[in-house]
Amino acid sequence: MIRRLPLFALMFSLLSACSTTKNKVSKNSNEVYLFTSFHEPADAGLRMLYSNDGKHWTDLDTILIRPKIGNQKVMRDPSIARGKDGTFHFVWTTSWRGDLGFGYASSKDLINWSHQRLLPVMAHEPTTVNVWAPEIFYDDEEDRFVIIWASCIPGRFPNGQEDSLNNHRMYVTTTKDFKTFTPTQLFMDPGFSVIDCVIVKRGKNDYVLVLKDNTRPERNIKVAFSNNVLGPYTNVSRPFTENFTEGPNVAKVEDGWLIYFDAYRKKTYDAVFTKDFIHFEDANSQISVPKDHKHGTIFKADKSVLDGLLKKYGK
Repeated sequence: MIRRLPLFALMFSLLSACSTTKNKVSKNSNEVYLFTSFHEPADAGLRMLYSNDGKHWTDLDTILIRPKIGNQKVMRDPSIARGKDGTFHFVWTTSWRGDLGFGYASSKDLINWSHQRLLPVMAHEPTTVNVWAPEIFYDDEEDRFVIIWASCIPGRFPNGQEDSLNNHRMYVTTTKDFKTFTPTQLFMDPGFSVIDCVIVKRGKNDYVLVLKDNTRPERNIKVAFSNNVLGPYTNVSRPFTENFTEGPNVAKVEDGWLIYFDAYRKKTYDAVFTKDFIHFEDANSQISVPKDHKHGTIFKADKSVLDGLLKKYGK
């Protein structure tokens, strides 16, 4: 026998369900997505996008910190990670060529910043051409920060089709306090020139490396896999983007991940969606990214941090 509720009881039930759902969403909405950014020619400084859903982004439309160090004093490829104490640690590319390190600063609120420092991670390799796109990752299992970047050391690896000044490999250092650092080590040599890598943690002993194959026939984005945050990363995939793409970054959304990337020849910022880093779907119809946004890192912050930024800059 089917029991039918009176109309008023049915309406009350529906309203209660809606209220419960709303309260549930509210409880989980104390964090927002932030996306570091810069505009060419990268001499102005750090910019920031924000989003509630990791898909639709708004530009703060201001400069948060201006570059003061490095030969060229640029602030390219900005990357930020938050430690367990809430401090944001920021690294960036300071010059196209000539610097043997990358920039570093920290902040509690993304408004007030520490003094900028050049971290000379390649000083032991004086022929290093460049130190590009440092990417910072907080390793919660070891309570440390893992920083990876691309450098070219002429003659160190077979050039293949690459010029000797454009044959990159990935390097790594780790730190717990940004005062002492582990010796720089080779992080990844996949047998080709590789840049613009980002580490994604899927679970314990389960990591994905999103990377750019920078060789002339390719210049596209692939993934590799490891059971250790420091690698080795193996089983490099086939490309899942067109050629002339770079600067990937990843947002965990709903039941999968959005991989954003700079389609620099088209002058657009595009994305694919994946649940397993094996199958990828075009996600451009699901996202909106402000014009002129360039290579950055997606991370989460308390909504109060965004509120502080909006109040500070009058948005």
